[in-house]
Amino acid sequence: MRVLAALSGGVDSAVAAALAVQAGHEVTAVHMALSSEQAATRCGSRGCCTVEDATDARQAAAMLGIPFYVWDLSDTFHDTVISDFISEYKQGRTPNPCVRCNEFVKFRELLQRGQALGFDAVCTGHYANLNVTADGEVFLSRAACEEKDQSYVVAVMGQEALRHTIFPLGGFESKAKVREKAAELGFPMSSKPDSYDICFIPDGDTSGFLRRHLGSQEGEIVDESGTVVGTHQGAYQFTVGQRKGLGLTRPAADGKPRYVWGTDVESNRVFVGSVTGLRVDTIECTALVPLAPLDHPGLTGQVEVQVQYRAHGQQVPGRVTIEGAGAGLLNEQGMLPKEARMTVHLSEETRAVAPGQSLVVYYEGRALLEATISKAIRRENQGETA
Repeated sequence: MRVLAALSGGVDSAVAAALAVQAGHEVTAVHMALSSEQAATRCGSRGCCTVEDATDARQAAAMLGIPFYVWDLSDTFHDTVISDFISEYKQGRTPNPCVRCNEFVKFRELLQRGQALGFDAVCTGHYANLNVTADGEVFLSRAACEEKDQSYVVAVMGQEALRHTIFPLGGFESKAKVREKAAELGFPMSSKPDSYDICFIPDGDTSGFLRRHLGSQEGEIVDESGTVVGTHQGAYQFTVGQRKGLGLTRPAADGKPRYVWGTDVESNRVFVGSVTGLRVDTIECTALVPLAPLDHPGLTGQVEVQVQYRAHGQQVPGRVTIEGAGAGLLNEQGMLPKEARMTVHLSEETRAVAPGQSLVVYYEGRALLEATISKAIRRENQGETA
């Protein structure tokens, strides 16, 4: 099988490519240049896609004896990831740029280009597993290494793309084992630190990044009684559940910390209150991407499922129902019609669920569906966003 291996310059993608070669595939490596200012996009272990990363990727390909190319996808990355990130925050939502990058860049763009060139599959260093049922159905499930599992951020790719993807690291029990494999193969990046946080904000200052793009505008911070307790420089900078960065000089009446309950970007107000106000037991979602048949018991509320709404976050039990799916026909991106909606009724309360976040439904470790959160509420007070 002809395989296009995405080499980021890190240890995970290098080992994944090596395993694809060892499996007997005809492998070609490609490094995706996602920034037009690569030299300025790494601060220690922050950031990625730098000149250093491209050099490391090239070296890994040379050691494996496979062809290597660099594809400039910086425009695609800017238009579909960075611009979306800014737009979502501007509208008061909390996006996950890694999910969008996987959706538009690492799979859609990379896979489409690869298929046009005659490649059968894309290989990446994500920690996730692909399994095949007795009737040939391919499905996504969690990696053996629960701590590193990335099925949450790749679920958005959809069922069709899964058929043309390889995740060689899904069976590794730990990142340490991957590093051991890299050292065994002689890769110099075996001890290279992981990149983390948002790659296009290498200094980690998300608020500063948003201010540079959206400007500053003073607004009010209001507590649960309607009292103005402080000011801010832009409601778009805050997300549900946030505690730090509020700049409040006096504590709540009970002396306990205040958390962001929500924002109103039109009035430029931020609403804060106690941690109890963050509790929700119902989540509403749109932009549904099914990874299993819609009549699967887990998607009809017949059985309890697990939902995850944050990368590496906790799993919460509940039951889901889908409305407006019609005939269940998917568009070219593998999504249900726009009018399709999913409601998640949690079996236990959770907190700090923000509109814009990705939510993935699991049943016995298998990813059934990915969606975008539109609202989180408490059943005892329907209509009140948490």
